Amino acid sequence: MSALPVVIAIALLAPVRAAGQVQSAAEATPTVKTWTVPRTPDGQPDLQGIWSNGTLTPLERPRELAGKQFFTEQEAAEYEKRVLEHNNADRRDNQDAEADVALAYNNFWYDRGTKIVPTRRTSLIVDPPDGRIPPLTPEAHKREAARAEARHGRGAADSWEDRNLGERCLTRGAPKLPGGYNNNFLILQGPGYVAILQEMIHEVRVIPLDGRPHVSQNIRQWLGDSRGHWEGNTLVVDTTDFRDEIRSNAFNCCGGAGANLHLVERFTRVDNDTINYQYTVDDPTTFTRPWTVAVPLTKTPGPIYEYACHEGNYGMVGILSGARAEEKAAEEAAKTGPR
Repeated sequence: MSALPVVIAIALLAPVRAAGQVQSAAEATPTVKTWTVPRTPDGQPDLQGIWSNGTLTPLERPRELAGKQFFTEQEAAEYEKRVLEHNNADRRDNQDAEADVALAYNNFWYDRGTKIVPTRRTSLIVDPPDGRIPPLTPEAHKREAARAEARHGRGAADSWEDRNLGERCLTRGAPKLPGGYNNNFLILQGPGYVAILQEMIHEVRVIPLDGRPHVSQNIRQWLGDSRGHWEGNTLVVDTTDFRDEIRSNAFNCCGGAGANLHLVERFTRVDNDTINYQYTVDDPTTFTRPWTVAVPLTKTPGPIYEYACHEGNYGMVGILSGARAEEKAAEEAAKTGPR
């Protein structure tokens, strides 16, 4: 995919001085280069390219950093060093065979990123100011209790339906949070549309920009129903009509939100290599207040390779086979009794 050339606006040079004229302070100031947002042929701000949201910054501010919104430069460097050393460790050392398999990947192979966000903020959540997901509503607590009761007496893998939506390769949800891998996105634009391909589970969102209303609330989708518009150079995407089952997604962006989730995203390209990305979560049946996340998207050369995740893949077969093997071993142990 060819990218549109970036337009660089050069500040006009000061008029040439007359011979012998003393140089003024203004003339001594270095020339400042400003950046102009590139545009597509139909005039939209150009967001196209492959972008990554990989970062070491956690979604929520750790409890031990309560009250501290930002790291100093030195604190940021120390935090990055500590996290990278942990991430590069061989976490399979001294594990038995069962634990070794359960770990799935050695930390070395994860691709979380190597830096915290440029602002040095201690959480991706920027509102509430404490950097934490707001408390659940009483209604949400009741739903959680009912779900736990419904699962009472069931194993973690009695059926494929006991596993979460991400493991089943149905969806990782939108927006996709920074994670251990597959943090890339391909953004494409055409007249009246923006399309966003998520590397994770190769999900695509096609977002119309023509002002059409949302579809009927009777039509629910894993990624919701998105509508976009421009506010200056910022793409604003409004999404509703999610399926309620996204609550059970362990990778849900929005901490247990479901059918009543109202998601508003904002994409603003601020330089050739960065899109400032924010999203606000509003589900009054789940959270006591809305909350907002900010994470930069950084341009990456790509390409994006296929992530061959599909329902019924061999990973799910292995999970269920392992559960049946554990059950069989437990039955045999019960028959023989203690030795």
